[in-house]
Amino acid sequence: MNLVKSLILGSAAALVAVGGAQAADLPVKAKAVEYVKVCSLYGPGFYYIPGTDTCIKLGGYLRVDVLANTNSVAGPNYNGANGANNRFTNGYTWRSREDLNVDTRTATEYGVVRTYFDAVFTWTSDTYAGQGNGSTVYSAIGSTQAPNNASAGGVAAGTVGVYYAFIQFAGFTIGKAVSQFAAPWTAYPGNNFDGLVGGANTVTGVNQFTYTAQFGNGVALSLSAQDQTQYSQAGVNNLSAGGAYGASDYAGSVAPDLIAALKVDQAWGIFQASFAAHDNHAAYFGGTELTGHPDDKWGWAGALALSIKNIPTGPGDTINIQGVYTDGATRYNIQDLASQAGSIAMFGGTNLPGVYGSVGFGTAPDTVFVNGSQQETIKTWGMRGAYTHNWDPYWNTSLYGAYASVMYSDTAKTWICGVGGVGGTFRTAFGTGVTSCNPDYSLAQIGLITRWTPVKNLTFSADVTYSHLDQKYAGVVTTSSTAIGKPAATYELKNQDTVMLLLRAQRNW
Repeated sequence: MNLVKSLILGSAAALVAVGGAQAADLPVKAKAVEYVKVCSLYGPGFYYIPGTDTCIKLGGYLRVDVLANTNSVAGPNYNGANGANNRFTNGYTWRSREDLNVDTRTATEYGVVRTYFDAVFTWTSDTYAGQGNGSTVYSAIGSTQAPNNASAGGVAAGTVGVYYAFIQFAGFTIGKAVSQFAAPWTAYPGNNFDGLVGGANTVTGVNQFTYTAQFGNGVALSLSAQDQTQYSQAGVNNLSAGGAYGASDYAGSVAPDLIAALKVDQAWGIFQASFAAHDNHAAYFGGTELTGHPDDKWGWAGALALSIKNIPTGPGDTINIQGVYTDGATRYNIQDLASQAGSIAMFGGTNLPGVYGSVGFGTAPDTVFVNGSQQETIKTWGMRGAYTHNWDPYWNTSLYGAYASVMYSDTAKTWICGVGGVGGTFRTAFGTGVTSCNPDYSLAQIGLITRWTPVKNLTFSADVTYSHLDQKYAGVVTTSSTAIGKPAATYELKNQDTVMLLLRAQRNW
């Protein structure tokens, strides 16, 4: 009996050993796939990245814009082929864009770690420029080939852009994000139009290092060091370099813009007060170090913004309004996408006998200087706002407006206009027909937009904007520009007006 037991146990052991050896030779069965799970910590649309405790959300939009009576998707007919108001001015400009954003968040013992990335893929039709000999070249961005040539890589503006790329952790924002100076609605108090003056913009983000302290009850204070070179420089113009307004003469970057912003965000609305300090760092008076240079000149800007929610006229109706003052920091009023409004040359008609046409000028740098002088800052003030009314869940309309006024110092006016009707860079550039010389100007904008959202996240809109240039020059000038078909002739110095229409279809996802 003992012998039988031994044989059975021995056989079993041998079978187990053989079975184990065979199992070791077979592929190990993979673990079951971990399915994507909903992450409810940060709102709808977030999911856990499989195998991690990080939540991710994908989003974006597809947008198609058609603009009438402009060569630019960011501004009306203020200068260049836009401002020519002739056959070089586009009847329409077309742009298609896809936006993709990726938002990740991870809970840690220090709070949420967030990364955010937003990129756009854009195709924009362009324009033709004259060559002064009866022929034209397509695309202001450098193409020298016809638009029907498939190898013409420069034809139109096919671009990839990075709007936002930042990390947020323990109150810090590091990377490319909306400026802390910008109003809570950034650049759009009620409009789609990009070129509204009267406040800072940076809808495409700006590099920054920011700390935001939360005090509770919707009160927060942000302190920020922000890159100035990409979006905040309007020009340090060396008037001795030639031309009516000289030429911008920047040195290398040495100091970021310093920004403080106090925000109160509560159920009734939002209030924000912002301040920015901006260093104007010029290069040399001439071509080399031997010519000398002006000292740095710090400028500044201050703004107040107010958003009132759910006003009595209807559910979801809002009023947004902002006011701003700048001294040597012009881009905080005439923002980067409205930069055309800081360099205006608008042509129009005239009733003066013997005069070919009319033109209105306006230039708004941060500072100006001449050889051997210090920088003189340019001062501006402005405002913008909108009232939005919701007719029903599918339709809404916004009435919006903006204004910017540009003011030169007495010293700067003397450099530009001369003394006693003689001299000055403006008269030197345009002749002695200028009877009243004053580089100050203002720009007013008013618009109306209506949006239709037939289904969730699909919106069609029509946005019309009227602009009026109030310039302070009088008399006539002699000028020309063959690139936009303007002959050498006499033009009346005159206020100008223009209208632009923006039609948009956008699907958010």
